[in-house]
Amino acid sequence: MLHTVCASADGTPVRITVLAPHDTTRHPRPTLLYVYGGFGLTYKPLYQPEVVAWVEAGGVYAVAHVRGGGEEGADWHSAGARAHKQKSIDDLHAAAAALCQEGWTTPSQLVIRGESNGGLLVGAALTQCPDRYRAVLCAGPVLDMVRYENSGLGASWTSEYGSASAPEELGWLLGYSPYHHVREGVDYPAVLFTVSEGDGIVDPLHARKMCAALQHAVGPAPADDGRGLTLLRVEPDVGHGARAMSRAIELSVDQLSFAVWQSGLPL
Repeated sequence: MLHTVCASADGTPVRITVLAPHDTTRHPRPTLLYVYGGFGLTYKPLYQPEVVAWVEAGGVYAVAHVRGGGEEGADWHSAGARAHKQKSIDDLHAAAAALCQEGWTTPSQLVIRGESNGGLLVGAALTQCPDRYRAVLCAGPVLDMVRYENSGLGASWTSEYGSASAPEELGWLLGYSPYHHVREGVDYPAVLFTVSEGDGIVDPLHARKMCAALQHAVGPAPADDGRGLTLLRVEPDVGHGARAMSRAIELSVDQLSFAVWQSGLPL
């Protein structure tokens, strides 16, 4: 494990944690880039079997500690909240570019992964810079930022995002709302949305709407290699996060299988 730093669009340094195989010198590899970046939460090191499996198979796993999280304190959180949420997305773009520039990966091998607020960031990333990513793993995401207050626990998140009922704040939200930036004729990366029917925090309607919008935009015939393919995995009887170990294994297998296929990780 090592740490590197990239410069975001406004020059702010952003830390990236990188886990890579020990065996050889650096060369481009299939890479999973994880992001959360919201609510002042800090990404803490912990044992994740799917991460170990990915790296042992020869892949690189990276975490972008973007603004909006709590890694650098309260000011770091504020710098990626409300009117500044685009900064979180800019930081993710910068981290992806840095991993390519430093020789860890290439856009054709790079899969971005986010859950909940992280799902918002990867959803925005795929609409803003689709050519930088091969595929996207988007779990339990918030994607319709104009109507997010009307479902789940959305009404309690206005201190993080702002409210669509305030004209100025509606402008912030429309500026990056993933659902509202899907366009026809764009070469989008492959996307796997994963949601839980029992999620009372983030309503699955966000992923359902975004999936439908992308499928409509791409049309019925994605590329032969799967680019542009958009899939929705719906899991019954599970909430926003906690699930039985057997269910967690099944979810990880589906997500990693999609990432392996799209990134070209040899198994």
